[in-house]
Amino acid sequence: MSDTDNIAPLLNPANAPKGRHLQRNLANSEGVKASYRREKWRSRSLSMSSNVSSTGSVSSRSSYSSVASGESSGSEEEDGEMDVKERSQVNSSGFSDFCVRNANLYKFGRREIQIAEQEMSALTLLRNKLSSEKILSGARVLICTHLTAQSAVLIETLVACGAVVRVCSCNIHSTQNEVAAALAESNISVFGWKNMSEKDFWWCIDQCVTGEFVTHPTNSDSIATPSSSNSTPTAPSSGAPGKGGSNPGDDMGPNMILDDGGDLTHHMYKNYPEKFVKITGIVEENIGGIHRLYQMSRQGKLPAPVMNVHDCVTKTKFDNLYASRESVTDAIKRSTDCMIGGKLVVILGYGEVGKGCAAAFQGIGCIVMITEVDPICAIQACMQGFKVVRLDDVVHHADIVVTCTGNKNVVTRDHMNRMKTGCILANMGHSSVEIDVNSLTTSELRWERIRSQVHHIHWPDGKHIVLLAKGGVANHNCSSIPSFVISVTATTQALALIELYKAPQTRYKADVYLLPKKMDEYVAQLHLTMFNAHLTELSREQAAFLNINRSGPYKSQHYKY
Repeated sequence: MSDTDNIAPLLNPANAPKGRHLQRNLANSEGVKASYRREKWRSRSLSMSSNVSSTGSVSSRSSYSSVASGESSGSEEEDGEMDVKERSQVNSSGFSDFCVRNANLYKFGRREIQIAEQEMSALTLLRNKLSSEKILSGARVLICTHLTAQSAVLIETLVACGAVVRVCSCNIHSTQNEVAAALAESNISVFGWKNMSEKDFWWCIDQCVTGEFVTHPTNSDSIATPSSSNSTPTAPSSGAPGKGGSNPGDDMGPNMILDDGGDLTHHMYKNYPEKFVKITGIVEENIGGIHRLYQMSRQGKLPAPVMNVHDCVTKTKFDNLYASRESVTDAIKRSTDCMIGGKLVVILGYGEVGKGCAAAFQGIGCIVMITEVDPICAIQACMQGFKVVRLDDVVHHADIVVTCTGNKNVVTRDHMNRMKTGCILANMGHSSVEIDVNSLTTSELRWERIRSQVHHIHWPDGKHIVLLAKGGVANHNCSSIPSFVISVTATTQALALIELYKAPQTRYKADVYLLPKKMDEYVAQLHLTMFNAHLTELSREQAAFLNINRSGPYKSQHYKY
């Protein structure tokens, strides 16, 4: 019998693990959040009133530099003028190997994590099974990811499975400060805060890389570890134990990397080559990071195998397509309060992210146009009824421009000069440089902060455009991504890390690989219970006719879904 044959009955919601005191705390969580936000708004209003000039705005250079450094940028906790790095921070158990904006927010952050766990039941069920086996015992993992409630569920799953981790933020804007505080309260070495400067961003990565891996006792009052259950499904086997575990002669430096964007990997390769060569496995989920790793592979500079999570089916379809479809309009509405239906929307790029964004705007009655360089993606857009255009030809008519390319400077200063007043400019791609924001820091332009992550850029002739998240990823910064979607990607990341850590040394070379198809299918199957879905089973004759195993994999590795 296959490991996943009986997965549906085993994943009955009644068997799903509950966070400690979850039901009791959730009743009060919304009230706590509302009170917290009222206080945040009062603090922010006072800060704005004391810092904004009588005209309500300042020059381009001064306002942009203030925004870039995180000053008056609407971060959730502006508690004092002292540099975050200079503060002495200790959690309730005396642990101090972390740097977050406000460690006292851990209770609020813990509630956020518990709420996320409800939509991420597949990942918590995986934690429930593997935590008793300590399958990652001996793994010392450097993690660079968005410090959000959903990522915290993944991080705590790896810790529950026996790994020792050091964590930093992969994005200067997306950190939930209360979640970072909750991780610190759980004795996890975490470095990052919302709206930190570029300099602080690299400092946090450096702290993550250079710090010591020390196993600290888990603060059981913070982390809710699911109880053991015989009903938890069994993951596909990774084969015989390989390089997993630590030998007495091993040093205590990092041996695994879980990255999002490649910044930590590149920083380690460039500045700490003696540590980088000892890495035994890398998991990367971002297309930018994957491009770097493929380049390093061609140059023979990879020290270890890499698992390309970005191009796994579960990541590409769910995180890229469905998450974008769910969150792009939410980000714009939350940020601008504008009516979107009937607007002319130009979407740059029709990959999986572009497809999701286009579907969302089309579904609420927008006129959608697409720009593309790839003729295959372009004809797909045409077959969906979208007009494929050049940005130069339509930019002066656009009400909303959304970038989804992963490329650099696809929206230039010339494009922005030609946009009409009130045009909303947002980035949904993986790259933070898709919009040439640096070209807007000239003296003739004036930046006006409207609210957190929303700026009006004023031209001398009186025109203004609306820039979201200063060109960063709009859904991470201006709204939220559904926890269920993140669960799919996070489960894929966890299985990829386990696969690389436990696989025999002869299974993978120092190259870039996709997750085995069987595990991709397992991730999807884990999440079907949320929809009360029931799979049809192949008969022996049908399986023989297709020349496949009855329990999968059902498609070849190169199949395009």
